[in-house]
Amino acid sequence: MSNENSIKDAALRAMTILLAAIIVSAMPTSGIFAATHTGSLGASSASGEAATPPENPMSADRVRWEHIQRVYELCGRNVSETARRLNMHRRTLQRILAKRAPK
Repeated sequence: MSNENSIKDAALRAMTILLAAIIVSAMPTSGIFAATHTGSLGASSASGEAATPPENPMSADRVRWEHIQRVYELCGRNVSETARRLNMHRRTLQRILAKRAPK
């Protein structure tokens, strides 16, 4: 049973990171949620040329952090509501928010 739970947890983490990457790629490049890189995530340009990868891509941990911070702000900095929306335990979210942002 614990192996099944750990597989579910790993899948949930992977989906959260993927979702965060999608959200971050759609965010504006200015303001409180500005991404630390420019460019697209592998999409081709209108002229048919391949897009260049970002010079300083964000790590998966940073993407996760940005996603959590965005949801936290959208919930009016309400930890309980943010935890519900992210489908995680409130105390886990509090521990994540207490840490510094990853590089």
